[in-house]
Amino acid sequence: MKDISPQLQNQITQFQQVQQQLQSVSGQKFQMDAQMKEMERTLEELAATPEDSDIYRSVGSLLIKVQDKEKVKSDLEDSKETLEVRIKALERQEKTLREKFQSLQESINRALSNSSQGSPQGN
Repeated sequence: MKDISPQLQNQITQFQQVQQQLQSVSGQKFQMDAQMKEMERTLEELAATPEDSDIYRSVGSLLIKVQDKEKVKSDLEDSKETLEVRIKALERQEKTLREKFQSLQESINRALSNSSQGSPQGN
């Protein structure tokens, strides 16, 4: 096992890089999914709020009273659409990385299996 071909070493390095990329993309997607749920919940609450209610928007560490409820709703819907596009892009990227990850894993396993069958067993 000490004598691994340069090609196999390269595949192992690629495998590790793809694994890291996959973890990163999955984490980003998880965060955006959470943001999406929060945004949907906010839109639901906004729709359920009576017209004469005061609405505040968080700006930095301040809450600012908003005069135009429809403008806030429109801004939130635009942000939601943008988030949906970003999530779909991350899903495609995640799918591609998973396929590459599995392909490299199978290739590495085959190479290791072939090298262990060709060499004598033992110490």
